[in-house]
Amino acid sequence: MNVQRFGADPTGQRDSADAFDTAIAFAKAWHREVYLPPGTYQVNRHILVDNVTIEGAGSWYTIVKGHQVTLSTPLPDGSVHTGVGFYGKYVADGGSSNVHLSGFAIEGDVRERIDSDQVNGIGGSLSHSTIEGLYIHHTKVGMWFDGPMSNLRVRNNVIADQIADGINFHTGVTNSVVANNFVRNTGDDALAMWSDKIEDANNTFDHNTVQTPVLANGIALYGGTDNTISNNLVADPIREGSGLQVGSRFGAQPFTGSLWITNNTTVRSGPFELNWNIGLGAIWIYALEGSINVDLEVVGNSFLDNTYNAIMLVSDFPVKDLYTITNVHFKDDRVDGTGTSVVSARVAGSASFENVEARNVGAVGVNNCGSFHFTPAGSEFTLVDLGGNVGGGTTGPWLAPWELPNTITCDDRPPVVPPPPPSPWVTP
Repeated sequence: MNVQRFGADPTGQRDSADAFDTAIAFAKAWHREVYLPPGTYQVNRHILVDNVTIEGAGSWYTIVKGHQVTLSTPLPDGSVHTGVGFYGKYVADGGSSNVHLSGFAIEGDVRERIDSDQVNGIGGSLSHSTIEGLYIHHTKVGMWFDGPMSNLRVRNNVIADQIADGINFHTGVTNSVVANNFVRNTGDDALAMWSDKIEDANNTFDHNTVQTPVLANGIALYGGTDNTISNNLVADPIREGSGLQVGSRFGAQPFTGSLWITNNTTVRSGPFELNWNIGLGAIWIYALEGSINVDLEVVGNSFLDNTYNAIMLVSDFPVKDLYTITNVHFKDDRVDGTGTSVVSARVAGSASFENVEARNVGAVGVNNCGSFHFTPAGSEFTLVDLGGNVGGGTTGPWLAPWELPNTITCDDRPPVVPPPPPSPWVTP
C-alpha cells in the first residue's frame, strides 16, 4: 500500500499523518505492506503501529519529519508536547506485536528535555517485531520501549543528536537484541537496559558503535537477569558517565543470574566526575541503591587510552556501609593507557583477575580505598589474583604481590599522566 495513494504528500508541505493511518488500516485489512516512496512527509504526531510492516526507500530517500506541537492540555501520561514518532500500543492497551519498520528516516524537532513528554522516534511496546535501517535524528529518545514485551530485534540503525537516550529497554523487555547500530551524541545513556519495576532479561547488545554521549554512559545496565553486552565499541563519553556502567540505580530491580560483558572496546573513556571530583573508570560498577552480587563476567575487553581509571568499583559515601560489590570476574582483558590506575576500588567486596594485561599505567596499578574505614587489617575490598596478570607502568607490575589480598593503596586524587596512543599488542 503506497501511502501516496491515500493522500500522503511527498513534498512535506501538508501533514500526512492521517494518510499514514489510512494506509496502515488498509494494509492490515488486506494483509499487505505499507510503502513509503522517496520524499519528505510531514507528520506531527504519533503513528500507531500494530501487526503491520512499513518500509521506506532507504533512510536517505524517505524522510518522515515533524514539528514540535504544544498540546492545549497535558495528556494523561504527562506529555505537554507531541511530535513525529512511530509507537506501539502501550501494555495497558494490549501492546503491539508483529511490527516491522525499515528503510526511512525520522527527523524530529525536540527543543528541550521534558521527561514526561512522549516525543521519541520509536516508542510503546513492540513484541515479536523488527526495526532495521532507520535514521533517527533530533527526537528526545531514539527508541524508548515500555514493556513487558519480548522478542524485539533492533538492527543496523543510526541514531544521532538525541536530547536523552539513544535506545532504552525500560521495564520487562526480554529475549531481545540490539545489534550493529551506530549511536552518536546523546544527551543521556546511548544504550540502556533499565529494569524499572520488572526486570529486563535475556537481552543482548552486540556489535554496536557508540560515540560521544554528552552526558551519562555509552552502555548502561540498571538491574536485570542474564543479559549480555558484547563486541561493542564505545568512544569518548564526555561527562558524568563511563563507557560501560553496571549500576544499582534509579529504583531498578536487583541484578540476578549472570551478566556477561565480553569482547567490548572502550576508547578515551573514564572521564572526570564533576560531582565527586575524581576520575571514573572505562567500566564503572556502581552500588548506589543495593549490593551487586550477580555473577558478573568481564571477559576479553579492551580498555584503551583511559583518561583516568580503566576499572572502577564504587559505592556512594552515604551508603558505603550498606552495600557491597562481589562475584565480579575479570579475565583476558587488556588495558592500554591510564591517566591514573588500572583498578579503583571505593567499596567493600571483592573481584578476581585472571590474565589481565596492562601497559602505560599512569599511577599505581590499584587504588584500593575500600569503604574508607582504613582498618589495620587492610582494605574492605579484596582483589583475588588468579594468575597471568602482567604488565604495568612506571610503578612496576599493575597487580603487585604486595597489594594482595587487600592492602590499602588509596590515593584519592593521584596526578594524571596522559596515556600514549594505543599501539599494536605484541604477544610473547
